[in-house]
Amino acid sequence: MAQESPKNSAAEIPVTSNGQLEDSHEHSFNRDLKCSLSVGLGLSETKITSHGFDGAKEGVVEAGQFPNKGSSASPKSSVISPSSAAASRLAGQGCDLIIPTGGRAQQKSGPVVLADEVKNPAMEKLELVRKWSLNTYKCTRQIISEKLGRGSRTVDLELEAQIDILRDNKKKYENILRLAQTLSTQLFQMVHTQRQLGDAFADLSLKSLELHEEFGYNADTQKLLAKNGETLLGAINFFIASVNTLVNKTIEDTLLTVKQYESARIEYDAYRTDLEELNLGPRDANTLPKIEQSQQLFQVHKEKYDKMRNDVSIKLKFLEENKVKVLHNQLVLFHNAIAAYFAGNQKQLEQTLKQFHIKLKTPGADAPSWLEEQ
Repeated sequence: MAQESPKNSAAEIPVTSNGQLEDSHEHSFNRDLKCSLSVGLGLSETKITSHGFDGAKEGVVEAGQFPNKGSSASPKSSVISPSSAAASRLAGQGCDLIIPTGGRAQQKSGPVVLADEVKNPAMEKLELVRKWSLNTYKCTRQIISEKLGRGSRTVDLELEAQIDILRDNKKKYENILRLAQTLSTQLFQMVHTQRQLGDAFADLSLKSLELHEEFGYNADTQKLLAKNGETLLGAINFFIASVNTLVNKTIEDTLLTVKQYESARIEYDAYRTDLEELNLGPRDANTLPKIEQSQQLFQVHKEKYDKMRNDVSIKLKFLEENKVKVLHNQLVLFHNAIAAYFAGNQKQLEQTLKQFHIKLKTPGADAPSWLEEQ
């Protein structure tokens, strides 16, 4: 073996007379090195020599004695003697591994690309809670300031007047609805009593021969009144159903939009007040970003406020047109039915129901059959 260099020796490998590695020895060395890297170096196949940290030899590979030139036998197992300094240098170089091949070229692995971190859902929820808390705080502060008379509020006089009229009309319509329901209940009880009374008179007319005609007249009268009462009851119930739809669905839907408009107005005034307070303060490197952010939030809530105000105006207009049309028909129906009933004009009462396409339910037909339900 050649004499070790005073510097760090990588390996001692026999060379030919012209200074080049023997082909068979070079291939054998490469194969042993790859096998050692792939399967790991066992204690039975390697000999690790301990060197100090300041030793002259680092990572010495002691190759076994090779057979004579031209022999096809494989060399003995190689011995790798690593040192701490060499291992630290390899660790500092990263994960790139240089594997010698038969030629001069050496190939390195490409850079490792790390994927973007996935957003944490808990952090997103926390951010939403933070924004909601901040918005709630600003709106609550604005409401308290308005009630104490310290804060200013945006008022659309024309729109506010229409909303107040709508709320007042809703209360009055609800009162009419309650009274009409009371009238319907009382009329139903009266019709039920008249029907029972007519049946009693008819029964007595058959059993009392001396009062047969008198009981018979009264039985016919009560039955006719009960029939006309059922017709009037159908007209009143139709009136109640229409007014109930108008009050509890159409008007209520408009008032729901009004509530959303009022919430948007409070948010708009809250962020407007916040922006005004920041504009009154000093302008420096710390406050300018806050002013810009507040300006953006103010613009967002201003657009939302304008949109909701436009929606409320449109709904109030359509509601007024629908209300006039519905109440006109229902009031005409209620008047004609009541007048015809108390005038005893059965024909006029029946024509009133036909005019408004009202169908009366026959006794015993309240519950639909199973075939109709299908």
